Amino acid sequence: MKELTVQEHERLIRVARGDEKADTVLKNAAYTDVFSGDVKRGDIAIACGRIAGVGSYVGEEELDFSRLVVTPGFIDGHVHIESSQLSPEEYAALVVPRGTTAVVADPHEIVNVCGMVGAEYMRKASSRTPLDVILQLPSCVPATPFETSGAEISGEDTAKLIKDRHIHGLGEMMNYPGVVSGNADVLLKLRAALAAGKGIDGHAPALSGRELNAYLCGGITSDHECTSDGETAEKISKGMYVHVRHGSTCRDLATAKNIGAFNFRRFLLCTDDRNAADLRDKGHIDDALRRIVKEYGIDPVAAVCCATLNAAECYGLKFRGAIAPFYAADLAAADDLSGFNVKYVFKDGVLVAENGKPLFKPRKKYLPRAVLSTVNCAPVSPADFAINLKGGRAKAIVLGKGTIVTGSETVEVRSEGGDVLLEGTPLLKLAVVERHRATGNIGRALLKGYGFSGGAVATTIAHDSHNIVVAGDDNASMAEAVLRLKEAGGGLAVVLKEGGAHVLPLRIGGLMSDLKCGEFIARFKEIEGVAHAAGVPADTEPFMSLAFLSLAVVPRLKLLDTGLFDVDKFAFTDLEDV
Repeated sequence: MKELTVQEHERLIRVARGDEKADTVLKNAAYTDVFSGDVKRGDIAIACGRIAGVGSYVGEEELDFSRLVVTPGFIDGHVHIESSQLSPEEYAALVVPRGTTAVVADPHEIVNVCGMVGAEYMRKASSRTPLDVILQLPSCVPATPFETSGAEISGEDTAKLIKDRHIHGLGEMMNYPGVVSGNADVLLKLRAALAAGKGIDGHAPALSGRELNAYLCGGITSDHECTSDGETAEKISKGMYVHVRHGSTCRDLATAKNIGAFNFRRFLLCTDDRNAADLRDKGHIDDALRRIVKEYGIDPVAAVCCATLNAAECYGLKFRGAIAPFYAADLAAADDLSGFNVKYVFKDGVLVAENGKPLFKPRKKYLPRAVLSTVNCAPVSPADFAINLKGGRAKAIVLGKGTIVTGSETVEVRSEGGDVLLEGTPLLKLAVVERHRATGNIGRALLKGYGFSGGAVATTIAHDSHNIVVAGDDNASMAEAVLRLKEAGGGLAVVLKEGGAHVLPLRIGGLMSDLKCGEFIARFKEIEGVAHAAGVPADTEPFMSLAFLSLAVVPRLKLLDTGLFDVDKFAFTDLEDV
């Protein structure tokens, strides 16, 4: 938030008294009072980037807002900008016109690939836009000690980095087994954040009872992984803030039905991971608001509070998230509090978006060489994707619907010539190919529920170490998909046995595109359509659903470059150990 000079502060007080004209006055506006829970009406006076007061005011510029409802600018309580697959500049151009003026961003995707130069890239690129990006220091680089990532941040590193003035807090502590067991390095990270007076985000799927108590004794205050009413209730009762998540793969809006008249101040809204097409076509926090109001009957002002003041207070963002004197003039004006169709967006008192269009144009994209050319994998051949089983039974990872929690199922398999036979089965091969240090590591598994056939689908987005994840039923296609991604410097690929190769490069860390938003979405929809035509169900995002199959901090069975991993046991497991 813009700091005031002495002269600006003095002027703000004069404007508040009515002794001077405001810079801008939104005349006769209905506005949400998130402190009282009411919708009130009055003139909103803006000066020096702040709200001077609400009442009756005169301004140098006066805008008739009598037919609009003004809310504080929306705050996304937990997001990985990288998952939009857009540069920070293009991401801001999408979400700001939707009413979002700040996001609490954990850049652990690009930091797992590039180290802290990735976080610095995110900071500098975002600073060229009117979107406030509240950066967290990634706590799990790598996410677990069992896989290969492009960087490592130890407890000692964290103790130094957390003091940086650009770092607002410690990002989601995904290594919940490490917290519960009292791992020394994990504890060092937690204590460093607490000593620096900075908050700690949580990530604790299905954790309860004494284990949850132990986790919270790490000083962790929030969680975005609640998937049941009981889990939500327990975490709220133990003092946590709970995020209602509205992502592209993780669609947990049903958590909102737990929002009540007494506990609503403990809920935030977040997207976590939401792709560019969904952001453009469906929306951001505005979409979450309209849906929880319409589908779950949440009081509109309480819903707005979850998207504004609650997030500001959870993350210590002083004088944000409300329409009140001295608060930042970060405002969204919509038709009403049911559709949340945002018409105008102000950031620090400046009109930055109108009728869904950004009024800002960032300078030439910031693209340092350090975040480019990040795919460094050993050569692969079709033989590398053979799965040689001794018996006729094996474990399969089962893809979930609308969730990143996977199942584990024992399946009957046949083999021939040292490889499994997939024809006539609902199974595919799944592989994770290490792409940071050219180790040659390849994890292999079986996948059920993806639906694809006739080639391979691959991506360099593979949470959270971001190796190459590839699924397919043809070894040669799988090898070619990996090769194509290496040549492209990262991206998305679909290789059809009888239809050629389709590649969408993601040059920035193998995670984000340097294309303009419209061009990227058009190309994304094209390659997504190829995957759907080859059997991936219409309600399954082909690439994001694969990207979470290597996330070894979300149950149950996941695949790393180093092998098959049982998250419940937090240990490796054998494919044939059934």
